[in-house]
Amino acid sequence: MLCGIDEAGRGPIAGDLVVAGCIFYSDTKIDGLNDSKKISEKRRYELFEEILPNTINHVVVISPQEIDNDGISKCMTRALEEIKFTLNADEYLFDGNTTFGVKGLDTMVKADGKVAEVSAASILAKVVHDLNIIRDSKVYPQYGFQRHKGYGTKFHVEMIKEHGYSPIHRRSFKLKALEETLL
Repeated sequence: MLCGIDEAGRGPIAGDLVVAGCIFYSDTKIDGLNDSKKISEKRRYELFEEILPNTINHVVVISPQEIDNDGISKCMTRALEEIKFTLNADEYLFDGNTTFGVKGLDTMVKADGKVAEVSAASILAKVVHDLNIIRDSKVYPQYGFQRHKGYGTKFHVEMIKEHGYSPIHRRSFKLKALEETLL
């Protein structure tokens, strides 16, 4: 049994980091799986609804505060270890080129577009990340999180300059465009 693992939200300056692990039931076949970034938002949500009942999965959500306190690498290590502890598989495959020091974890660059279990994990992580940031956009509407999903777009940076940081911003992620403004 293979456990595919991927993350969403490692690069944004706001919102949660989400890491998902996914094992298919032996008879599972889901058409249309791919890297979550290469699928339309509508199709991601459809696949999400199909993946959930047809897999054994575990999703780890790490808050911006945890990222600021511990650093993104330690948070990734903890999430990967939690998935390995929670999901019993013969092999664990993580999308990318680093194991973050986690033993017994294989990596493959672009596995999210090549291996169905990793594609499914990619979709789970992306949908949970996006649902969380859309929820947060209702609490902090001035930042337009639903538009940029927490990434450091020009609009997002302008909103931080205008309103300051919100509680879901990762203050440890430094942007040159903000350094002079918020010092």
